[in-house]
Parts: sequence; C-alpha cells; structure tokens
Amino acid sequence: MRKNMEKKANQQRQAELKRDTEKLVKLSTELKQYVDKTNENILSLDVIKKADEIEKLARSVKTKMRAEQYGTNPDIP
Repeated sequence: MRKNMEKKANQQRQAELKRDTEKLVKLSTELKQYVDKTNENILSLDVIKKADEIEKLARSVKTKMRAEQYGTNPDIP
C-alpha cells in the first residue's frame, strides 16, 4: 500500500516537473523577446517581472528534483 502511494506521488511529481520545465522554456523565450525589444537605455518592467517569474518557477523545479532524488516530499517541511 505504501509503495503504491509513493509510486503515485513520484508519478505526480514527474508530471509536475515536465509541466514546469515546459513552462520555463516558454517563459525564457518570452523573456528573450522582451529583451530583444529593449536597448541599453530602456529596461522594461515586463523584463524584470518575467525574470522574477522564471526564477520562482526554477526554484520550484529544483526543490521537486531534490525531493525526487532523495525520496522526500517537498510539500512536507
């Protein structure tokens, strides 16, 4: 029973990692497009917001990957 629950949790975590990494690729592409539209004198607020969003999502992915590696649940402190 416990192994089955762990397996389901790992499958869910893997699906979340896949979804989140796909979103990271999308956000990174958007960030590049924003940066390409700026010049050395103008830095758009959108660029900063997009970079913050990428950073937050990247940390989440890292936490989930570590949990998967060490077999812990990142949602439980």
